[in-house]
Amino acid sequence: MTHAVITGTGLYTPAHAIDNEALVASFNTWVDKENARHANAIERGERESLVHSSTEFIVKASGIHSRYVLDAEGILDPERMRPRLPQRANEENSIQCEMGLAAAREALDRALVAASDIDLVIVACSNLERSYPAVAVELQAALGAGGYAFDMNVACSSATFAIETAANAIGNGNVKRALVVNPEICSAHLNFRDRDSHFIFGDACTAIVIEADDVAVATSRFEILGTRLVTRYSNAIRNNAGFLNRVTDSDPLAEDKLFLQEGRRVFKDVCPMVAQLITDHLASLQITGDQLARLWLHQANRHMNDLIARRVLGADPMPGQAPVILDRYANTSSAGSIIALHLHHDDLADGALGVVCSFGAGYSAGSVLLRKAKK
Repeated sequence: MTHAVITGTGLYTPAHAIDNEALVASFNTWVDKENARHANAIERGERESLVHSSTEFIVKASGIHSRYVLDAEGILDPERMRPRLPQRANEENSIQCEMGLAAAREALDRALVAASDIDLVIVACSNLERSYPAVAVELQAALGAGGYAFDMNVACSSATFAIETAANAIGNGNVKRALVVNPEICSAHLNFRDRDSHFIFGDACTAIVIEADDVAVATSRFEILGTRLVTRYSNAIRNNAGFLNRVTDSDPLAEDKLFLQEGRRVFKDVCPMVAQLITDHLASLQITGDQLARLWLHQANRHMNDLIARRVLGADPMPGQAPVILDRYANTSSAGSIIALHLHHDDLADGALGVVCSFGAGYSAGSVLLRKAKK
């Protein structure tokens, strides 16, 4: 069976950034206006007064200090509080295709691979900007890639699920080179008027080149030693936006058409599930947590990552052993663990072991065990 290796990663970071102070100022301005507008109902006890957010609350709850977004102006406008992304003509590249091109070109350059040599393109993310035609097929055409392409969605776990799919296609001999792209426009499905979640997400796009080891030419690469996936149904993280909204006559702007979660329940459910997934995966390959040089975890919440890392490693992680990028990128859904991999791998020695793990709505979680190697 052909062995699959990761030979290149790429990252697209939007030009706009919003720090906690700016986000809180916008949110609190809106809160004050809403409370003034409903002052009589609040006084009569018919409506609860909205509560201010704060930078201290955000950092304590999540570890997030800032985030990158495609449009800051619309988000920070208290009268709008959502990004302003003009609709594009059908002949133009879609937003996600444009993001994917930037990330993919960097990944291809690092892998020393021409786009025309790619046999499979998978666009995997939490939300796709349209149902069809597939963004992956559009990206395939824009790149000039060959073979076939398709979209997939396993929410925040989309990247690891796509890596397994691509590695299996290579292992089975169906393709020689695959490209996995994760264009996340999380700001478009975030409710910036919800105090408990208005700070969680940012936008970004990552790309990964995966090749059969016998055709890879990049000097540095990561061997994919194994993958393991798990899903368990839960409503604790949900988004009800979909094409049936128009036929059920539901409000397209209702809160349930955006990101919703029961944060405490998610923490309680997901942390042990993910730690057990990684531990069992390692054990199946006769590896223990203390052998890992790096944990590239999903970047959703600092407290979740700290707990999972301790359970997997059997001790508090050493500095840099479980890198955090959510402090400046926030939660970028499926892109988060790949951003961590992209930014924090050059220092690893040959033979070093690491795990890429993503987890989220579904529930879903994916574990990918990597070993750094040279050609």
